[in-house]
Amino acid sequence: MFQVDLSGKKGLVMGVANQRSLAWAIAKPLAQAGARLAFSYQGERLKPTLEKLTEELDRPVLLEADVTNDAALDQLFGQVADELGGLDYLVHSIAYAPAATFERPFLHTTRDDWKTAMDVSAYSLVAVAQRAAPLMTPGGSMVTLTYLAAERVVPHYNMMGVAKAALEATVRYLAYDLGPQGVRVNAISAGAVRTIAARSISGFADMYSHAGEQSMLRRNITAEEVGAMGFALLTEQLGGGVTGETLYVDAGFHAIGMFLPREEA
Repeated sequence: MFQVDLSGKKGLVMGVANQRSLAWAIAKPLAQAGARLAFSYQGERLKPTLEKLTEELDRPVLLEADVTNDAALDQLFGQVADELGGLDYLVHSIAYAPAATFERPFLHTTRDDWKTAMDVSAYSLVAVAQRAAPLMTPGGSMVTLTYLAAERVVPHYNMMGVAKAALEATVRYLAYDLGPQGVRVNAISAGAVRTIAARSISGFADMYSHAGEQSMLRRNITAEEVGAMGFALLTEQLGGGVTGETLYVDAGFHAIGMFLPREEA
């Protein structure tokens, strides 16, 4: 197996809510390979869970930050610079849309709900990249999380799908701007995974079952598979030539154009 030693590397992971979070799935192999990690969280209620998850890591740094507040982001990255001295990796796993946007038709999206979803789910990557890039040297890398609803209609996903589309376009433009600096930016479009965020989607259980039955591999993906792809994209040894991309980890579900009754092989 190809071994990657990340001793001396430093990363910031944003968006770990619990052990099922995809951000945590990416953080684990980074830490196991020797990277030292900082984690940002929003609200004191999340801190105890994060403390428990990271207690066995090498000197983890836990920092509170509100991605909708520029002053809070300035403080966060000032603390990251003080604690880590620089940054090699950034994991952005942050998204939010008001609950009502998942419950009512997209046609009835309000202006305020649009602004909220776009701010937290898409613009936050821009705001974070503005502050992370100066801390990175050539070989630095950023990864964010997206979903198939960015390009296809997924019932009930609604405003979040539009925000994810904006996020994927953001990845491409950031990759263009940061390429001359030697910093890469990519997105992982993950298939259905049982996370806290998934619980907010009406009918998720049916969607999860359907994806597993109809995917090319005839199964659902695991968080560990997303973590492995995140690790590969972040590390220069494995993903050094990849930037501006949205890579699918969904067992091939995104590439199917028509769903028919399965035939036995």
